[in-house]
Amino acid sequence: MKLLAITWDPSLGIDLGFFVIRYYSLMFVLAFGLGLNLMKRIFVNDKIPLEKLDKLFIYTVLATILGARLGHVFFYDWAYFQNHLAEILLPIKLSPFRFTGFAGLASHGAAVGIITALYFYSRNILKKPLLFVLDRVGIVVALAGFFIRIGNLMNSEIIGKATGSNFGIIFKKLGEDFPRHPTQLYEAFGYLLVFLILWRMYWKTNKKEQLGYLFGFFFATLWSVRFVIEFLKEAQIDGREDLFLTLNTGQLLSIPLILIGLYFMYASSKQGVKKN
Repeated sequence: MKLLAITWDPSLGIDLGFFVIRYYSLMFVLAFGLGLNLMKRIFVNDKIPLEKLDKLFIYTVLATILGARLGHVFFYDWAYFQNHLAEILLPIKLSPFRFTGFAGLASHGAAVGIITALYFYSRNILKKPLLFVLDRVGIVVALAGFFIRIGNLMNSEIIGKATGSNFGIIFKKLGEDFPRHPTQLYEAFGYLLVFLILWRMYWKTNKKEQLGYLFGFFFATLWSVRFVIEFLKEAQIDGREDLFLTLNTGQLLSIPLILIGLYFMYASSKQGVKKN
């Protein structure tokens, strides 16, 4: 008897009769909505005009969705999409034709997309260094990661490996009767912890005045969480596990991002406090 196992079989969303609000989409709305509210508090504290916040929201939303989609396409599933180019940016499958939504988003791609968009935002809108923006946006992105992984749990996707014990989650939607590691929860609460530390560092320390430190901490810790949890995950794409020294795609992509984070933490500490 699996006393410590939870049978997981949630609905896809909230059925309103004429429309179903999917939990995964709802998590995105919560992430962006709460993130916007938190960034407003940061803008007020930094004495930045709030009219510039609307454009930051637009830049970030578009960059997140586009970057995450392209990241999945090129990092994880190019073998399929090279023969189905129309499906890259359309929420459909053509053969047979059906609506699927964007059932493939990669956080590494989102990171590239957000940084690229914020470069143009910092240069053309805010008129401040890119690292000033990244230091602050990284705080709310960590919280967004929490919501997105909860969305993955609701979809019974990005699943963990079998625990081989009575502990874990049984994903009934996948037709299984054995428990797996709830890696979505492991990762979600890891990201939540990163957010809480960053939030406290912004308000209670002078680290926000060390250009690049908060961004470096965000990258180093968030991608470290991802790297560690990957050991407990099933491969997302068949044949892409254990690519190099038993590391999978997600881990190989995380290593340079962790190193970039450590570099910015070190460099900003050497430079000391700088007023922006």
